[in-house]
Amino acid sequence: MQISDEQAKAMTSAGLNLIAQALTIYDSDLKLVVSNAPFQQMFNLPDRLVTPGAPFEDTIHHLATRGEYGPVEDVDSFVTERTDQARAFIPHYMERTRANGRTISVEGSPLPQGGWVSVYTDITATKRQEELLSARSDALSDQVLAHTEQLAATNRELAAMITTLEETQRQLTASEARTRLTTQMMPAHIAHVDARGHYTFSNNRLSSVFAGRPSDIVGLHISAALGASAYDRIKPALSDAFGGISTLKEFTDDTSARRIRVAFTPDTLGGAYILSMDVTEETQTREALQQTRKRELAAQIISGLAHDFSNLLTIILGMQSRILRLPDVPPQALELVNGTLAAARRGGTLLSSIGDVTGPRAQRPTATDPAGVLSDLATLAQPALPDGMTLTIKNNAPDQAVLLDKGHVTDSLLNLILNARDACGATGQITVTQQVVNETWIEWTVQDTGPGFSPNALERGIDPFFTTKGSEGGGLGLSMVYDMTKSAGGDLRLRNGDTGAHVTLRLPYRAALPATTGLALLVEDDGDIRATVRDLLMHLGHSVIEATSADEATALLADLPDIAMILSDIQLVGEATGLDLAQRNAGRVPMLLMTSLPPDNALFRTGQQLAPVLRKPFTADDLAALITPACEAPQ
Repeated sequence: MQISDEQAKAMTSAGLNLIAQALTIYDSDLKLVVSNAPFQQMFNLPDRLVTPGAPFEDTIHHLATRGEYGPVEDVDSFVTERTDQARAFIPHYMERTRANGRTISVEGSPLPQGGWVSVYTDITATKRQEELLSARSDALSDQVLAHTEQLAATNRELAAMITTLEETQRQLTASEARTRLTTQMMPAHIAHVDARGHYTFSNNRLSSVFAGRPSDIVGLHISAALGASAYDRIKPALSDAFGGISTLKEFTDDTSARRIRVAFTPDTLGGAYILSMDVTEETQTREALQQTRKRELAAQIISGLAHDFSNLLTIILGMQSRILRLPDVPPQALELVNGTLAAARRGGTLLSSIGDVTGPRAQRPTATDPAGVLSDLATLAQPALPDGMTLTIKNNAPDQAVLLDKGHVTDSLLNLILNARDACGATGQITVTQQVVNETWIEWTVQDTGPGFSPNALERGIDPFFTTKGSEGGGLGLSMVYDMTKSAGGDLRLRNGDTGAHVTLRLPYRAALPATTGLALLVEDDGDIRATVRDLLMHLGHSVIEATSADEATALLADLPDIAMILSDIQLVGEATGLDLAQRNAGRVPMLLMTSLPPDNALFRTGQQLAPVLRKPFTADDLAALITPACEAPQ
């Protein structure tokens, strides 16, 4: 049977009232938290002073005024003195004789969270027995009697102290358990190392941040737990922490290819506290946002210039056309006019390229076969290569559909191949390698046997309008590849290898939803939209169950283990959103998000890090494009 809070309070109060001793608990602000009936009866207190929240000083003032403490000349000063003693929260035991002639003992114990508990016991009978024993024990020496009395008082003080220590131990044990549970629930690794670099504490989550590392690391040296490569990265920051300086280090772990942020905080004994977090998704989002801001700034600056140049080119083309229509134009003039027209048209093409660089390029990922990307790439690139040049394609990626904007990826790789062709000349070897890195990135490397990048090209190769091709190049190809890559949260790196230039393009690896026609959970708070999307899902062969909020969807997921996929709006009624639902789901059930928010909205960008996002309105084909075709589903 479930007991309510009110029932629990009533049962607790009844239990306290059965205790013969008077009991009070005051909080750190000297306000009454709880007392029992014997306390009110012992001191004959009014109801207002035994009501939770009653001030301690009011009770002392009432008792002093009634003569509880004997004659008191200055009641206010007496109350202030007793209140200051209470605020000190020192464990104590005392015995005093009241104005009515009865003797009581008072035991006080502070509480770990502030405040204290006091127990008042009427020991009048005990004291009388001690006095009777003293009177009837003429044969005993005064020294033995004094020792007996002292021993009895010491035993009472010892019992009070033991009770205090037991309560303190219980509170500390509970506090330690809560602290450890809290640290284990955090999505980060929390640890402490001593001055020699050995772990003295860990919340056992190292493996969740540094993939492939152990979790049971207490006693290990940090270099043994992390491995040589990662330890070399954080060693300078750790040394600073040992020297008393708080430091922050962010790096890419070579083992997992994940982006890791580590904070070091020195302790007072020469060791350090360490907080490690996986910030891969945060970094990808930040890179995409930075690139978007750069494009917006470039668009503001360039759009005005492009507009003016377009007007000038229009005038030039018009005037040259009028010259061509004049009678008896000399052949030399025709050659000059045709050259001017060609240059103006090239200028128009360049302005269009500028518009592509600065304008919005929305990512439209679909379920894509990585092997098919390479096959299409070879078909497009091979005719553009001279007879003396060889193109080799290597596919090391698993046979699993991936969410990619196939058009952007193909355009980027083709651009890199044509750059490699121009660098090699008439003969050479171009190799394209595709692989998945730790299920974090899908990576393409384009390498050639040309002369490689010059130092200037390595530094400025991705800058708009930088070219090494002279008048033949516009300087926008590699810049556009970089822009597309960063906008998708990826990375582009240029370097020279043993045999020419190497360009590595990385994009976030996101597996497509597996092919399924099972039960779909649709989460949408708008009834009309829900009906429309339900029809789309049923058209694709799904049976559908519906929810209008993230909390309702969470309950259905707990009750129905056979749900095959989730399609949820980002914005929902209630405090929880579709993003909260995605985090609760944590990848257990394949999931899609949908929204009418623009791609530059913060919720949209966050959603992209959790699941594929569909822009409203969308069709059945748009929805199906994010799901692995049944014929291509991995076995």
